[in-house]
Amino acid sequence: MQKDVVEAQQKAEVLIEALPYIQQFNRKIIVVKYGGSAMKSEEIKDSVIKDVTLLKLVGFKPIIVHGGGKDINRWLEKVGIESRFVNGLRVTDENTMEIAEMVLSRVNKNLVQMVEELGVRAIGISGKDGRLLKVTKRYSEGEDIGYVGEVTEVESSILMDLLEKDFLPIVAPIGMDENYDTFNINADDAACAIAKAVSAEKLAFLTDIEGLYSDINDKSTFIRRITVSEAQKLVDDGFIGGGMLPKLSNCIDAVKNGVNNVHILDGRQLHCLLLEIFTDSGVGTMILKD
Repeated sequence: MQKDVVEAQQKAEVLIEALPYIQQFNRKIIVVKYGGSAMKSEEIKDSVIKDVTLLKLVGFKPIIVHGGGKDINRWLEKVGIESRFVNGLRVTDENTMEIAEMVLSRVNKNLVQMVEELGVRAIGISGKDGRLLKVTKRYSEGEDIGYVGEVTEVESSILMDLLEKDFLPIVAPIGMDENYDTFNINADDAACAIAKAVSAEKLAFLTDIEGLYSDINDKSTFIRRITVSEAQKLVDDGFIGGGMLPKLSNCIDAVKNGVNNVHILDGRQLHCLLLEIFTDSGVGTMILKD
């Protein structure tokens, strides 16, 4: 009996620790970019969706922006389409774009179903709906990489209307240009553009690493909090490379353009969103305004 009481008290302490954060962020918008390894495991996928749903139920206004690169790769292999890369980026030809849109739509509706099963109303849309995400053709160092778009404008009123009507929007990163051609968008870029457009309180990237290190080879150099100017210095001094460089650049851009803070989290860790937002210590890296 005593053990049950102790466990109950520990749960109560967790809730009490979360209380000021629940009060602080009530009715605030959080954009969650969901992709990478966090989408591979059913257990982790279930954890992420439960986290976002709980955020909604305690007063946040979440928006999910999802990727689907690994699923797209799998389907391209299934249908025998060989990927071609330029400067490390996949060339999205017409056939690849068709597969990408099909896969992202499937991922989108699966996430909607998971949220609905938890008792929260969700709406799944792509950036084509209502011309939510307007794009121009993106090039890689001047080279053509096909139907890859760069977001030029976000029709934020669509998302604000959905939030106002108590829906949880789930966005697939596909957009159209001025000629109404379809383009695939990097999910990180889409999440950043959306977070800026809706003046989000928080933008959370669920990634395949724990967060930022000043020395990636030294785990003791993990950075829990960093200002945007300090983050820019890490980039300028060459401490950040590989796939983290464009991600951190997106984070810096978001904070400079109205997002209060950005979180880089290990999406493979169960309930990383709740641990980051509702505990004093957090589990990832938070990038703040100066």
